[in-house]
Amino acid sequence: MTGRAAATISILLVDDHPIVRQGYRRVLEHQGDFRVVAEADGAAVAYAAFKSHTPDVVVLDISMPGASGLEAIRKLRTRSDDVRILVFSMHGEAPLVKAAFAAGANGYVTKSSEPTALIRAIRAVTRGERALSDDIAHALAADSLDPQRSKLDLLGEREIEILRQIAAGATKEEIAAHLNLSTKTVQNYHYLVKAKTGLRTDAQLVRLAAECGLTDPPPPPR
Repeated sequence: MTGRAAATISILLVDDHPIVRQGYRRVLEHQGDFRVVAEADGAAVAYAAFKSHTPDVVVLDISMPGASGLEAIRKLRTRSDDVRILVFSMHGEAPLVKAAFAAGANGYVTKSSEPTALIRAIRAVTRGERALSDDIAHALAADSLDPQRSKLDLLGEREIEILRQIAAGATKEEIAAHLNLSTKTVQNYHYLVKAKTGLRTDAQLVRLAAECGLTDPPPPPR
């Protein structure tokens, strides 16, 4: 944690939509003890901002262009064991939530929650507690009672990230650039994802990614 006054919680806000960041910045800074010290629109910018500002809490979306929030969580966690990471996403599917925690998240709140849920979660993760919005807690409870495991549970965080980018239409070369990997390594991960899930085609992988909340829904027709 930083050496700032104990009464102030410094926050890095990561979301690829400027209007969303602006709105939640107002909500957060309305709290007397919250201060948004930096914003970022993607994983790479978030990592650079974290190094510059060392915030107490990183509030980030899981779905962003290029490297996703999962990759950002993994990289931030390698940088600091003390940082508190709170996922704030429109996606609340249990396999994705579990992947976020496996990558190193401390909490998960959906954007459909009331703003007070986000505020409570930030305070909770700052205290070192795990924080979940009510709908996420219910999703995880239901998942624990389901005798059938999701195919996503068979994959590691890096494999899930590769799957997400494949579903987003990124080429192997683009994925390699996003994740600082060789194209050969991406090809190997691609093969492993298919082998572990038992799926043969990229179309099947895209369908799996959509079912597990790894892709954003299409925008409504105009």
